[in-house]
Amino acid sequence: MKLRKLGSNMSEIELGSFPNNTSILFSYATPVAGYDRKGAFRTNKHYSPTTSKHINKYLGGKDIGRTVSQDYIDGLTK
Repeated sequence: MKLRKLGSNMSEIELGSFPNNTSILFSYATPVAGYDRKGAFRTNKHYSPTTSKHINKYLGGKDIGRTVSQDYIDGLTK
């Protein structure tokens, strides 16, 4: 597991190793988006405008990434 600080209140945790590595974006202390073997994903739960900005910055745009349940993202971090 590798932790990277991406910006103010933005961190990424890299889980696993190639080819099954998964990266998770944390906005503040909440996992909200990431990349897995299927590509980019984002939570279906709405948080603050700042968290939405973090997700869009991380993924490269507001329409990038499939939407998954917050439970899916939470499960990846356990």
